[in-house]
Amino acid sequence: MIVCNVSVSCVHCTGGGAGGTAATAAAAAVDAYEQVPGSLPPPTLSARGHLVVAVCLGFIGTFGFLTNFIVLTLFCRYRALRTPMNLLLVSISLSDLLVSMLGTPFSFAASTQGRWLIGRAGCVWYGFVNACLGIVSLISLAVLSYERYCTMMATTIADGRNFRPALGGICFSWLYSMAWTVPPLLGWSRYGPEGPGTTCSVDWRTQTANNISYIICLFTFCLVLPFCVILYSYGRLLHAIRQVRSGSSVVTRRREQRVLLMVVTMVVCYLLCWLPYGVVALLATFGPRDYLTPEATITPSLLAKFSTVINPFIYIFMNKQFYRCFRAFLRCSTPEQSSTLKTFSRVTKTLRTFRQEKEPHVSAPAPSTAQPTPNSLRRASQGAPSPSNHSSSASHPSATAAANSPKPKLVLVTYYRE
Repeated sequence: MIVCNVSVSCVHCTGGGAGGTAATAAAAAVDAYEQVPGSLPPPTLSARGHLVVAVCLGFIGTFGFLTNFIVLTLFCRYRALRTPMNLLLVSISLSDLLVSMLGTPFSFAASTQGRWLIGRAGCVWYGFVNACLGIVSLISLAVLSYERYCTMMATTIADGRNFRPALGGICFSWLYSMAWTVPPLLGWSRYGPEGPGTTCSVDWRTQTANNISYIICLFTFCLVLPFCVILYSYGRLLHAIRQVRSGSSVVTRRREQRVLLMVVTMVVCYLLCWLPYGVVALLATFGPRDYLTPEATITPSLLAKFSTVINPFIYIFMNKQFYRCFRAFLRCSTPEQSSTLKTFSRVTKTLRTFRQEKEPHVSAPAPSTAQPTPNSLRRASQGAPSPSNHSSSASHPSATAAANSPKPKLVLVTYYRE
């Protein structure tokens, strides 16, 4: 009887081994993430869905690495690009390059296998690195827009050799990002699986007071606030350009339209890459637990990672200065020479001219400092007008005509570097 019972038990275990392998693997995967009370195991994708995600991540990782690496190479090779404003662009490219190197390869490998491959510690590390670098990119875009706004509204022309404001903005963006991504490592929320379980990020799905409070703060200060700064800065920039539009030429209006197109492109791409991710994160936190499908959770994550490819094209290759150096780099030649003034310097200079013309100016004629000569004394004794008197009397009609003539129209400065 005992042997029979043992035999039956063994037969039962053998029969359930084939069918219970998937369940055992799934349970092991869930235990690997150390789920806390109130959270759910990550949803799954089909084999075809994982393949599509792997192809997208491969494209994003490859092009993100190449484009940002080219930007850093151009900055290091050409001294003309080493300006304070370009230093902020390099900081954005550096953060995007690190995402392509330290984050995307792991999620790509996980998508090819349909499961996370480097365990709980790797999930936390991946989530922290990607969150930190992503917030660095967001804050850097906001700092860049604010620096452009300050350059435009400054009363003096910006010093191209003063790197302190740019370095301060870079340090602020990295420290600000660290301040919001370290707390999950210390107990305020946590990093865990995201989407179908092939990527990791902040735990959006655990509906606890600790986790919800962190997500609300993260959404407000790392997504909404940078977007408001970008919208305000570029809105003021366009308003300043329109102040001098009435007296601008056709060429200037075309440049204004190009600046407007660039600003609209920046704002739209920012919203396209990051707004879906924020909305899905809030739905996962406050919505029903089974409301989002695996496809709906992984798509915003791919869009956010796609920003590493879009940023170089918008902020770098649309910049004529970088584009000239890029063409010279491909041709192994010297980049074309251009003026040392920047794009927004011409707007600043025009605004200063506009302000100065509005202010009243009172000037008195300067006394003549010329010493009398024998010829002038002889002409004076003979009653002939001296050259100084003649020039003075001749200058009065021209001065009167200049005072009565209309003021010249304002035009934007045409010599600049973009």
